[in-house]
Amino acid sequence: MNVYLDNAATTRLSESAFGQMKKVFFDDFGNPSSLHNKGLDAKQYIKKAKEIIASDLKCEEKEIIFTSGGTESNNQAILSVARNYKRNGKHIITTAFEHASVYNPLIELEKENYEVTYLKPDKNGQISLESVKDAVREDTILLSVMMVNNEVGSKLDIKAISEAAKSVNKNIIVHCDAIQAYPKYRIVPKKDGIDLLSVSAHKFHGPKGCGFLYVRSGVKAGPIIFGGMQQQNMRSGTENVPGIVGMASALEEYIENRADYVNHMWELKTYFVKEISKIDGVTVNAVYSDREDLPLEDRIRLSAPHIISVSFPKIRSEVFLHALEQAGIYVSSGSACSSNHPAISGSLKAINVANEYLESTLRFSLTYSTTLKEIEYTIDRIKELLPIYSKFIKK
Repeated sequence: MNVYLDNAATTRLSESAFGQMKKVFFDDFGNPSSLHNKGLDAKQYIKKAKEIIASDLKCEEKEIIFTSGGTESNNQAILSVARNYKRNGKHIITTAFEHASVYNPLIELEKENYEVTYLKPDKNGQISLESVKDAVREDTILLSVMMVNNEVGSKLDIKAISEAAKSVNKNIIVHCDAIQAYPKYRIVPKKDGIDLLSVSAHKFHGPKGCGFLYVRSGVKAGPIIFGGMQQQNMRSGTENVPGIVGMASALEEYIENRADYVNHMWELKTYFVKEISKIDGVTVNAVYSDREDLPLEDRIRLSAPHIISVSFPKIRSEVFLHALEQAGIYVSSGSACSSNHPAISGSLKAINVANEYLESTLRFSLTYSTTLKEIEYTIDRIKELLPIYSKFIKK
């Protein structure tokens, strides 16, 4: 049996998305900037995609900027806002367990004499509202916080965090990395206090290399890619029409089935956590183990439905990852975006995972097509393989 449990890294392209993309690749392949009918047809595809996204986000179509994916969306949000608002200050707030596509642009800004405050999460991957308020200053221009952590699956209340920040400084711009959250969660940026929102298509069965950035009207978030002034001069370059069409198709399918998809993943996650927790020495991270007042099912639903971070005793994550791979099970030892540069997970350190587990943690991530049979098979193989490979103790 082959079991793919690395859906936080990427998902299989949906058949509907592939069908729509194939048509655009071979039939309606015009450049949307061209004035002839082929170009106008391509432009219409882009308009339709914006309609689908704007309808779900309850925003205006002009507030959607198509990008090459989550990394570009995060970079544009952070770099452009920082540089366009630097007259108001050069202080930025984020968390200590953001994705590299947020963290690294901030490092570059620090080289330009911006000051960044990194808020530390608790062991459940939560940021206290008091720490947000304490960090906000008169010269704070940007707050960038992910909604769902890509490694441990904790889910932050962005609306409450935004309200806390803006209660101290109403002019703060709030950016949300929603790459692991949307469309699993219904997000309405204006209602949730979000000024910029980053999304990536391949996390919800759309194509790789495509995403979008929501920019609230009135926010000065200019381009970081310059050229032909496409997309209201917010992102130059010929639009990736097949990618945009595939993303919109996958998104529309997800939106129509959101409740069923998410409940299915939560049910599988609950079963997985219950069963894996029965193994001696195994720890599931960021699942509110301190909330004994709540049933396990309720505690799990405080986190994202699709990500499970599990620490195993006395075994390197890379060793166990490949052992599972030999059994046909595909998982991750952390963020796939950084897999070519192995290092101790910043997310695990941020939530104070014990030192003995920092190099012994795997991420299992689900999607709506994951089956209970696949989860049962995975649990059985873990129980079978862990005693064999636990001799590979970290030195």
